[in-house]
This record gives sequence, C-alpha cells and structure tokens, in this order.
Amino acid sequence: MKALKYIRIVLAALMLLGITALLLDATGMLRHYLGWMPKVQLLPAILALNFVLVAAILLVTLLIGRFYCAVVCPLGILQDIFVWAHKLIFPKRKFHYRKPQNWLRYTVLAVFVILMVLGLGSIASLVAPYSAYARMVTNIHGTGLVHWVAIATLCCVGVMSFVWGRLWCNTLCPVGSLLSLLSRYRLFGIRIDADKCGGCRKCEHGCKAMCIDIDNKKVDHSRCVNCFNCLTECKAGAIKLGVKSSASGVKDGEKIDSSRRKFVAGTVAVGAAMAVQAQEQKMDGGLAALMDKSVPQRKTPLKPFGARSLKNFSQHCTACQLCVSKCPEHVLRPSTKLDSLMQPEMNYTDGYCRMACTRCSEVCPTGAILPIGKEEKTAISIGVAVVLKENCISCGTCARHCPSEAIQMVDGYPAVNESRCLGCGACEYYCPARPVTAIYVEGREVHTEI
Repeated sequence: MKALKYIRIVLAALMLLGITALLLDATGMLRHYLGWMPKVQLLPAILALNFVLVAAILLVTLLIGRFYCAVVCPLGILQDIFVWAHKLIFPKRKFHYRKPQNWLRYTVLAVFVILMVLGLGSIASLVAPYSAYARMVTNIHGTGLVHWVAIATLCCVGVMSFVWGRLWCNTLCPVGSLLSLLSRYRLFGIRIDADKCGGCRKCEHGCKAMCIDIDNKKVDHSRCVNCFNCLTECKAGAIKLGVKSSASGVKDGEKIDSSRRKFVAGTVAVGAAMAVQAQEQKMDGGLAALMDKSVPQRKTPLKPFGARSLKNFSQHCTACQLCVSKCPEHVLRPSTKLDSLMQPEMNYTDGYCRMACTRCSEVCPTGAILPIGKEEKTAISIGVAVVLKENCISCGTCARHCPSEAIQMVDGYPAVNESRCLGCGACEYYCPARPVTAIYVEGREVHTEI
C-alpha cells in the first residue's frame, strides 16, 4: 500500500513536467507527443464536449476519489511542491484537522457555473486550475495584464499551499469542489482501524488536505486528494485503503448544511493592474526611426482561423494562453476587455497571420479553435479589410502584400473585394501610414467560407 504514494509522485511529476514543457515549447515539436496532456484536463474536456473523457474522470472519482487532483491537475501538483517546501523549511510544523469550509467552496462553484452559463468564461477561468497554471507558466516572465494576473495567482496559491496545504484545492478550485461532491461517495478510500489506532496523530499531521479527524476516527473523503501520506506516516497499520466502511459515512467530517449549498446572490468584481508595455522602436531600412502605428478600435474583435464564430470562441476558451504562447508571429494577444478578459484576440501590430501556420488550432484543448489544415485555412474569412482614405498615401503596399489578391488599386486608393478577403492582416501590418494606419481589418461575428 505504501508504494502507492511513490507511484503517485512519479506519475504527478511526469504530468507536471510534460505540461510545463509543452507550454514552454517554442518550436512546437512537443505538441505531437504531449499535446494530449491539456486535453485530459477536466474543464477543457467539458468545453470540448469530450463526454467519454469527462465520464471516465467522474467514474474514477466515484471509485477511488480525487485521483485527478493528485496526478492529473498541474495546479494541484504545484500545491504539493509548496507543501514539500513547507516541510523542508519547517520540518517540525504539522498539519491539523480543519473543519471543511463548505459554504465557501460550493459558493465559489455556484458562482463559477453561473459565470460560465452567462458567457463570462474569461472571468470564471481566473480560478480554473489548468488555465491558471498555464497562464503562470507562459506569462510569469512577460508584461501586461496577464503577467500581473499570473503573479497574483502564483502568490495566492503559493502562500495558501505553503501555510495550509491543499486549502486552495478544497475551497477556491471549482474543479476540486465538483469532484468533492462525488468523492464523498467513493467506493474505495482511506479508513481508520479504531482498534489499532493509538491516537499518535501522525496521519493527521501528515495530511495536507487536513481531512483526517483522529479524535473521531473519521476521514472527510470529499477533501481527500489521495496523496497517501497517511499510509506512510502510520506505523501501527491503523490506516488502510479499501472499501469504505459504513462507519465512515457518506458525509465524513463536517456535515453539509443544506442552506449553505444554495446559490448565494452576490456580485463579482475583477480588479487588475495594467503595466505599460515597452515596445521596440521600429526602423525604416535601418536609417530613420518611424513613429508607432495605431489601429482604429475594431467594432468586432478578430478571432483565430478555426474559431468559427465569436460566440463559439468565447463559450469554449478558458484563457489558458497556450495558443498565445505558440503563435510564431505574436499575432495572438490576451484581451483586456472585461467580457473577454485574457481571451486571445488578433493584433497585427507586429505581424500578420500567415496562411501556412495552423499552430494555434493544433494546440487548443477546448475546441475554441478547431483543427484546420493549411488549405482549409485559405478558404476561411475571419474579417474584412476597411480602408481609411483620409490616411492613405496611395503607395499600393497593401495590394502587393495581400495573399488572396483581394485588394486592387483604383484611382490611387485601395479597393477591397470582400468576397476574397481572408482577414489575415497582411495589409494592416505592412501599411506604412502613420500615426493611424490607412487600412485595418474588422472582425466577423461568424467566420465565412470563401
């Protein structure tokens, strides 16, 4: 039985290293080998409508409890690292049983579900475990809004884990709260043999979920994350893993007051600090410095090829930033708008979307960006170029660089054939007009075939 702990540690380490390597992979080579890892995360699987995988996770939880939180979830594994650091720095400090904060965790879960139903998934994803971890890995060293959100999340998770173990997992994580509802009815779990237990509390002191109540010889299976620390701590053989006895009950630990499980009316406020991002000065042929180019505010934001529509993208995207980190042209940028906070939008300031690149559609785990081939991409229009004649200098640069030949010069000004325009942004990127570009791309609510 004690070997289970070390098997769990090895599997968790492989999962954490794999997901981290995939998120940091600049070449895209690892996606062929590790691309499945984000797709087995629960929330991405739900949004991708992967019912088989979701059913498998729920079934495993009903059988053996929250194995997912201990081995599959990268944020859960990260919490274990902080717990390990806690024991390393303060070897004499011990965990103690704490009553479950059911009112808090199920209120957070209720608010999370409401936000998802209302289409505010970008706000809900602030506490979604996979999305939070992905943002930390890909943006902790960057700048801007997502950078500060990543730092705030890391600090919050780090402090809570270092001091209180798996408190984040059992109070603020919506996935952990969802699985806890099933885990309390698990078939197999930790149980305490009262006849063998001498009350030394070693199992309780080693339980990072703080779910072992040694005074009452009970385990709160809704919070147990299958770390198996108690198996290695108990020298009397009083901690066993097997079919849960009736003595443990289906409501171990603090019983849930039904009134606490009702939806609580409230408001959700999101505050974030924005940092000023320094941009490299652009040069014209290495001789003259050019002033920065600004783009008119788009009425409809641009979403990547494969997103199908603005609605489909917003409903499925968890703002994990995986596609942003893999975009070789740095076209995808996190949104700063409240209704699409941190969800990727296309920006053609530093590049444009090349027809030969389908990287974002290959890595998206939720179905927000569906897989598309290179030929299929050339037949999709995500936006239409708009000409601002008052800014145009009649140079013809946009027409020369349009890959679909949708722009022709007529009477010295560009004329756009909307039936051929892909919305790739080449015209906007290459336009030399300053300070406001003379041509920009307006997004489509629904992507069309051309």
